[in-house]
Amino acid sequence: MVIKIEIWSDVACPFCYIGKRKFEAALAQFEHKNKVEVEWKSFMLDPNKITDPSMPLAESLAKRKGISVEQAKEMGTYVTEVAQEVDLQYDFSKTIVANTFNAHRFLHFSKNNNVQNEAKERLLKAYFIDGKNIDDTPTLIQLGTEIGLNAKEVKTMLDSEQYANEVKSDITEAREIGVKGVPFFVFDRKYAVSGAQDPSVFLQTLEKMVIES
Repeated sequence: MVIKIEIWSDVACPFCYIGKRKFEAALAQFEHKNKVEVEWKSFMLDPNKITDPSMPLAESLAKRKGISVEQAKEMGTYVTEVAQEVDLQYDFSKTIVANTFNAHRFLHFSKNNNVQNEAKERLLKAYFIDGKNIDDTPTLIQLGTEIGLNAKEVKTMLDSEQYANEVKSDITEAREIGVKGVPFFVFDRKYAVSGAQDPSVFLQTLEKMVIES
Protein backbone atom coordinates (compact mmCIF):
# COMPACT_ATOMS: atom_id res chain seq x y z
CA MET A 1 0.00 0.00 0.00
CA VAL A 2 1.28 3.43 -1.01
CA ILE A 3 -0.73 6.56 -0.23
CA LYS A 4 -0.04 9.21 -2.87
CA ILE A 5 -0.55 12.78 -1.69
CA GLU A 6 -0.40 15.61 -4.18
CA ILE A 7 -0.11 19.09 -2.70
CA TRP A 8 -0.90 22.13 -4.81
CA SER A 9 0.99 25.03 -3.32
CA ASP A 10 2.82 28.26 -4.12
CA VAL A 11 6.25 29.21 -2.81
CA ALA A 12 5.01 32.74 -2.01
CA CYS A 13 1.96 31.48 -0.08
CA PRO A 14 2.36 31.97 3.70
CA PHE A 15 -0.36 29.46 4.58
CA CYS A 16 1.31 26.86 2.33
CA TYR A 17 4.35 26.81 4.64
CA ILE A 18 2.09 26.70 7.71
CA GLY A 19 0.05 23.91 6.07
CA LYS A 20 3.24 21.99 5.31
CA ARG A 21 4.19 22.08 9.00
CA LYS A 22 0.72 20.96 10.10
CA PHE A 23 0.70 18.13 7.55
CA GLU A 24 4.17 17.05 8.74
CA ALA A 25 2.91 17.03 12.34
CA ALA A 26 0.10 14.67 11.27
CA LEU A 27 2.51 12.50 9.31
CA ALA A 28 4.79 12.17 12.34
CA GLN A 29 1.88 10.56 14.24
CA PHE A 30 0.78 8.33 11.34
CA GLU A 31 1.61 4.66 11.82
CA HIS A 32 2.17 4.04 8.09
CA LYS A 33 4.14 7.22 7.30
CA ASN A 34 6.77 5.22 5.40
CA LYS A 35 4.02 4.31 2.91
CA VAL A 36 3.20 7.94 2.12
CA GLU A 37 4.50 9.47 -1.12
CA VAL A 38 4.26 13.25 -1.42
CA GLU A 39 4.36 15.21 -4.65
CA TRP A 40 4.41 19.02 -4.70
CA LYS A 41 2.32 20.48 -7.51
CA SER A 42 2.65 23.99 -8.91
CA PHE A 43 0.15 26.77 -8.27
CA MET A 44 0.68 30.51 -8.70
CA LEU A 45 -1.29 32.98 -6.60
CA ASP A 46 -0.18 35.83 -8.85
CA PRO A 47 1.14 34.62 -12.24
CA ASN A 48 1.57 38.21 -13.47
CA LYS A 49 3.68 39.37 -10.53
CA ILE A 50 6.85 41.15 -11.61
CA THR A 51 9.94 40.43 -9.53
CA ASP A 52 10.93 43.67 -7.84
CA PRO A 53 13.49 43.60 -5.00
CA SER A 54 12.97 47.36 -4.48
CA MET A 55 9.25 47.08 -3.66
CA PRO A 56 8.19 46.38 -0.04
CA LEU A 57 5.98 43.30 0.22
CA ALA A 58 3.15 45.20 1.94
CA GLU A 59 3.02 47.64 -0.97
CA SER A 60 2.87 44.79 -3.49
CA LEU A 61 0.12 43.04 -1.52
CA ALA A 62 -1.89 46.26 -1.16
CA LYS A 63 -1.70 46.83 -4.91
CA ARG A 64 -2.78 43.26 -5.74
CA LYS A 65 -5.67 43.13 -3.27
CA GLY A 66 -6.82 46.73 -3.65
CA ILE A 67 -6.31 47.53 0.04
CA SER A 68 -4.24 50.07 1.95
CA VAL A 69 -0.59 49.43 2.82
CA GLU A 70 -1.60 49.63 6.47
CA GLN A 71 -4.18 46.83 5.99
CA ALA A 72 -1.56 44.78 4.14
CA LYS A 73 0.83 45.19 7.08
CA GLU A 74 -1.90 44.10 9.51
CA MET A 75 -2.44 40.97 7.40
CA GLY A 76 1.29 40.31 7.60
CA THR A 77 1.28 40.66 11.37
CA TYR A 78 -1.63 38.22 11.68
CA VAL A 79 0.03 35.63 9.42
CA THR A 80 3.33 36.00 11.30
CA GLU A 81 1.52 35.18 14.56
CA VAL A 82 -0.17 32.12 13.01
CA ALA A 83 3.21 30.95 11.67
CA GLN A 84 4.76 31.25 15.13
CA GLU A 85 2.25 28.66 16.38
CA VAL A 86 4.03 26.08 14.22
CA ASP A 87 7.53 27.42 15.04
CA LEU A 88 8.03 29.38 11.83
CA GLN A 89 9.59 32.82 12.23
CA TYR A 90 8.40 34.83 9.22
CA ASP A 91 10.17 38.10 8.51
CA PHE A 92 8.13 40.03 5.96
CA SER A 93 10.41 43.06 6.31
CA LYS A 94 13.04 41.06 4.41
CA THR A 95 10.74 39.27 1.92
CA ILE A 96 11.58 40.02 -1.72
CA VAL A 97 8.65 40.41 -4.12
CA ALA A 98 9.21 37.69 -6.73
CA ASN A 99 7.42 35.84 -9.49
CA THR A 100 7.45 32.14 -8.57
CA PHE A 101 7.44 30.52 -12.03
CA ASN A 102 11.18 29.71 -12.02
CA ALA A 103 10.96 28.44 -8.44
CA HIS A 104 8.27 26.01 -9.62
CA ARG A 105 10.50 24.88 -12.50
CA PHE A 106 13.22 24.35 -9.90
CA LEU A 107 10.80 22.17 -7.90
CA HIS A 108 10.05 19.99 -10.94
CA PHE A 109 13.78 19.63 -11.60
CA SER A 110 14.26 18.67 -7.94
CA LYS A 111 11.49 16.08 -8.21
CA ASN A 112 13.33 14.57 -11.16
CA ASN A 113 16.40 14.36 -8.89
CA ASN A 114 14.50 12.89 -5.91
CA VAL A 115 14.91 15.92 -3.62
CA GLN A 116 11.61 17.71 -4.20
CA ASN A 117 10.57 17.83 -0.55
CA GLU A 118 13.97 19.27 0.43
CA ALA A 119 13.66 21.82 -2.38
CA LYS A 120 10.19 22.88 -1.27
CA GLU A 121 11.33 23.38 2.33
CA ARG A 122 14.43 25.33 1.25
CA LEU A 123 12.46 27.62 -1.09
CA LEU A 124 9.83 28.43 1.54
CA LYS A 125 12.49 29.20 4.13
CA ALA A 126 14.40 31.30 1.60
CA TYR A 127 11.31 33.37 0.80
CA PHE A 128 9.64 33.79 4.19
CA ILE A 129 12.56 33.71 6.62
CA ASP A 130 15.86 34.40 4.85
CA GLY A 131 14.75 37.23 2.57
CA LYS A 132 16.19 35.67 -0.59
CA ASN A 133 15.11 36.39 -4.16
CA ILE A 134 13.58 33.10 -5.32
CA ASP A 135 13.43 34.33 -8.93
CA ASP A 136 17.17 34.92 -9.06
CA THR A 137 19.26 32.32 -10.91
CA PRO A 138 22.40 32.51 -8.68
CA THR A 139 20.15 32.23 -5.59
CA LEU A 140 18.35 29.16 -6.95
CA ILE A 141 21.70 27.59 -7.88
CA GLN A 142 22.91 28.17 -4.31
CA LEU A 143 19.73 26.67 -2.83
CA GLY A 144 20.13 23.72 -5.18
CA THR A 145 23.70 23.00 -4.08
CA GLU A 146 22.55 23.13 -0.44
CA ILE A 147 20.23 20.17 -1.09
CA GLY A 148 22.75 18.23 -3.15
CA LEU A 149 21.90 19.29 -6.70
CA ASN A 150 24.57 19.93 -9.32
CA ALA A 151 25.10 23.69 -9.75
CA LYS A 152 25.87 23.44 -13.47
CA GLU A 153 22.76 21.34 -14.12
CA VAL A 154 20.55 23.76 -12.18
CA LYS A 155 21.93 26.69 -14.19
CA THR A 156 21.45 24.87 -17.51
CA MET A 157 17.84 24.13 -16.55
CA LEU A 158 17.10 27.70 -15.45
CA ASP A 159 18.68 29.15 -18.60
CA SER A 160 16.32 27.01 -20.71
CA GLU A 161 12.54 26.59 -20.84
CA GLN A 162 12.79 23.16 -19.23
CA TYR A 163 9.86 22.18 -16.96
CA ALA A 164 7.80 25.22 -18.04
CA ASN A 165 5.16 22.90 -19.51
CA GLU A 166 5.06 20.82 -16.31
CA VAL A 167 4.38 23.94 -14.24
CA LYS A 168 1.62 25.07 -16.63
CA SER A 169 0.15 21.56 -16.64
CA ASP A 170 -0.08 21.52 -12.81
CA ILE A 171 -1.84 24.91 -12.87
CA THR A 172 -4.30 23.74 -15.55
CA GLU A 173 -4.97 20.55 -13.59
CA ALA A 174 -5.68 22.58 -10.44
CA ARG A 175 -8.28 24.56 -12.35
CA GLU A 176 -9.83 21.37 -13.72
CA ILE A 177 -10.24 19.73 -10.31
CA GLY A 178 -11.61 22.93 -8.80
CA VAL A 179 -8.72 24.18 -6.67
CA LYS A 180 -9.69 27.70 -5.58
CA GLY A 181 -6.91 28.30 -3.05
CA VAL A 182 -3.78 26.70 -1.67
CA PRO A 183 -2.48 24.66 0.04
CA PHE A 184 -4.72 21.95 -1.42
CA PHE A 185 -4.02 18.33 -0.48
CA VAL A 186 -5.30 15.43 -2.61
CA PHE A 187 -5.16 11.92 -1.15
CA ASP A 188 -4.96 9.18 -3.82
CA ARG A 189 -7.32 11.24 -5.98
CA LYS A 190 -10.03 10.17 -3.52
CA TYR A 191 -10.18 12.82 -0.79
CA ALA A 192 -9.14 16.44 -0.59
CA VAL A 193 -8.23 18.75 2.26
CA SER A 194 -8.19 22.46 1.55
CA GLY A 195 -6.13 24.92 3.58
CA ALA A 196 -3.69 24.79 6.49
CA GLN A 197 -5.94 22.57 8.60
CA ASP A 198 -5.27 21.22 12.07
CA PRO A 199 -2.98 18.14 12.04
CA SER A 200 -5.92 16.02 13.28
CA VAL A 201 -7.77 16.66 9.99
CA PHE A 202 -4.85 15.31 7.97
CA LEU A 203 -4.39 12.38 10.34
CA GLN A 204 -8.05 11.39 10.13
CA THR A 205 -7.89 11.48 6.33
CA LEU A 206 -4.73 9.34 6.30
CA GLU A 207 -6.31 6.81 8.66
CA LYS A 208 -9.45 6.71 6.53
CA MET A 209 -7.25 5.84 3.51
CA VAL A 210 -5.80 2.86 5.44
CA ILE A 211 -9.22 1.57 6.51
CA GLU A 212 -10.49 1.77 2.93
CA SER A 213 -7.41 0.25 1.27
